[in-house]
Amino acid sequence: MTLSFFNAQRKCTGFTLVEMVVVVAIVGILASAAIPFVQYGEHRLKERELRHALREIRSAIDAYQKASLEGRIPRKVDGSGYPPDLAALTDGVADAKTPDARKIYFLRRIPRDPFAPPETPDNDMWGLRSYASAPTEPKAGDDVFDVYSLNPGTGSNGAPYRDW
Repeated sequence: MTLSFFNAQRKCTGFTLVEMVVVVAIVGILASAAIPFVQYGEHRLKERELRHALREIRSAIDAYQKASLEGRIPRKVDGSGYPPDLAALTDGVADAKTPDARKIYFLRRIPRDPFAPPETPDNDMWGLRSYASAPTEPKAGDDVFDVYSLNPGTGSNGAPYRDW
């Protein structure tokens, strides 16, 4: 009697191959259902980074124009007071109101467009709109009034990235 008890107990230990296959199949189905959510989350993160980068550059452009209106940055009589290019925001401009002409810096670096390819240089990453160009057809010109993304895609809100 004791011998048959040990044989019965030995047969019940562990998992069968069928049970293991079922568990692996269930885990695979759950993982394949979670992948689109992870990809959507990554896409939303890039959109958040794009909004932040645009806000940062636009704030720096506005600060440059404000300093120009205050007379801290010399400008042409017919000039708009906006920076001539994005590099002026990072390279700095001489402060006309200080005796030693210290430089005013508006950005430490130009933020990257998260949707741009990694090999894109910082100067070619953003589309530039001059003060003289129409809002519906932005074109580069003598100054930088606004920036926009060059990505042709559409955001999760339905608006093209170019219009953000």
